[in-house]
Amino acid sequence: MPELPADPATRDALATMQRLASELRLRQPAIQRRMDYYRGQHPLVYASDEFAHYMGDRFAGFSDNWCPPVVQTVAERIDVRGIRLDDDAVRPDEDLARAWRRADCERGFSEAVTVMLAAARSYALVWADPDDETEPVVTWERPDQAIVAYRPETGRPVSALKLWADEDAGYEYATLYTRDTVWKFQRPGVAQLVRYEPRPAVDPTGGWEPRQPPGDDTWPIPNPMGMIPLVELRNQTLLDDAPISDIDGVIAMQDAINLVWAYLMNALDYATLPQRVVTGADMPKVPVLDATGQPVGERPLDLDTLVQERILWIPDADARTAEWSAARLDVFSAVIERAIEHIAAQTRTPPHYLIGKLVNLSAEALTAADAGQVSKAGERITYATPGVRRVFALMAKVLGDDRKASAALSGQVVWKDIQYRSLAQLVDALVKLRQIGMPLEWVMEQYGLEPHEVQRVTRMRDEELAADPIGAIAAEMGRATGPTTTPTGQTDTEIAAVDGV
Repeated sequence: MPELPADPATRDALATMQRLASELRLRQPAIQRRMDYYRGQHPLVYASDEFAHYMGDRFAGFSDNWCPPVVQTVAERIDVRGIRLDDDAVRPDEDLARAWRRADCERGFSEAVTVMLAAARSYALVWADPDDETEPVVTWERPDQAIVAYRPETGRPVSALKLWADEDAGYEYATLYTRDTVWKFQRPGVAQLVRYEPRPAVDPTGGWEPRQPPGDDTWPIPNPMGMIPLVELRNQTLLDDAPISDIDGVIAMQDAINLVWAYLMNALDYATLPQRVVTGADMPKVPVLDATGQPVGERPLDLDTLVQERILWIPDADARTAEWSAARLDVFSAVIERAIEHIAAQTRTPPHYLIGKLVNLSAEALTAADAGQVSKAGERITYATPGVRRVFALMAKVLGDDRKASAALSGQVVWKDIQYRSLAQLVDALVKLRQIGMPLEWVMEQYGLEPHEVQRVTRMRDEELAADPIGAIAAEMGRATGPTTTPTGQTDTEIAAVDGV
């Protein structure tokens, strides 16, 4: 077994790794709980012990999960289209946009944003491709396996840790990143990471030993980028290091909704099956048998059995039932709908996304209904932007361009339009913007084309101009002046449509 060197640098790295690992383990229960609720893997919370006793097994595993739509309806609006490195840059940087696509960051970033909103944090690790060290590789890390430490005075990252367990190999692995060095550790004999309990401090190393995978010529290895390669995407904070999950406020109402559903389904069970009343008869008894199967006595029938069989047993012959009306089940659904409305209001989620009821609303009314979530998505973009800048900067470092890496830290991230509009609304607005002189490439960006698609469409347009310059100029002049209006109030475009032209 390799031993840790006793030099001061190694001792400092080990102490930093253990401190970050301890802080990470403190975070894991909250992260696990949030992700369990997002996946719908949460226990049913009962209002009384009696209900839990009688009905606990019946509704085990049930979840009417409202956490995913609260997160997904925001995450699906957030998409990176590139980064402009300079204020006067016309287009996003092509090299970084290509590297972003090659590293499959479209999918990875979408998943990372979802986790950031649900668990309050997510991470990205940027490194060189082992097969081609000139190409960056981006892996998106879980918040229960990664942590970044910041300098208190400036808030700049000073170290980072990735900690994970391989149950098949029976090892726990740790990789500590600093600006200059990458330290890799391992230790045997651990259980699952989220259930791991810190072992007694038998020695200062905690059982950690150097890890030197194939391809690493030295231990520790140098960090050629000169930056912390692990980037944190943090949700909203309150000027502290405790970002807020978008579903923290939903969890309590989620429990209440599931409980009401349990009551409703239980009431449905009783309402749809026959109820029986027995009066004027002794309580039934169950024979007690000995080891040979012969009756040796009697015992009263368990009352729980009568409840499950929907039987009300009244020994008194003079007893009468005064009220036997059916239960009102609509009150349960009304409570559920009201709870969902509260979730919509608290999370700025449009109610029609959750309840699914639509009437003949105008486009302007739907736009107004989406305004709260559009504002929320823009706010979440503000929180994610610093992390995305650092990811692009690290990718530029791997590409070997220090100038772009420095510029990316203050660059302008290009995001997908977060406002949903009908095609008619969008085209009408873009045509008017074009008519007042907005550049065509900018109009295409607002339409939603990605930067490389804008360039492709621009080349296609140039080819059309070259093939028919006079017709293209005439068409452009027609767009610039707008449609003419006849004395009847119709535009020439409308007349052509009526005439079938």
